[in-house]
Amino acid sequence: MPSFDTVIEPDLVELRNAVEQASKEIGTRFDFKGSSAAVELTESSSKEREFTLFGDSDFQLQQVRDVLLARLAKRNVDVRFLDLSAKPQKLGGDKLKQAVPVMTGIDAETSKKIQTEIKASKLKLQAQIQGDSVRVTGAKRDDLQAAMALLRKQLPDVPLSFDNFRA
Repeated sequence: MPSFDTVIEPDLVELRNAVEQASKEIGTRFDFKGSSAAVELTESSSKEREFTLFGDSDFQLQQVRDVLLARLAKRNVDVRFLDLSAKPQKLGGDKLKQAVPVMTGIDAETSKKIQTEIKASKLKLQAQIQGDSVRVTGAKRDDLQAAMALLRKQLPDVPLSFDNFRA
């Protein structure tokens, strides 16, 4: 039976490359000379990743964030994976640090939205929640492709990707 998995998973290699390029740019820019401006990618477990941005002021932290976002865009990494709502933390002196989590895995609320959108579409498909992904199965490949287009249209704020497409 044809199926595919709906997931939220950024490309880890591209994330690392974007951080390396942003670090190089920060190291060579004149306005960052002699400051604590930096970007790091930390992985606490297999699924939890976050960027840590460092700067001497709010303005400089904003500049570091802009450099990172530009590098992510050049590497074709969707910025919707990032949760930029976190507040900066004060370190010693005037230094600031901001943790920016990278979204991975579909939460329960989003998976239920996906399931209801598939049911409401009247396509002959079934959607099953399987941990961090939603498996969609059906008899026709055309219905599966229509479901992919529907999910992209109905959930524009979620960076969905589709894996394990089996015919």
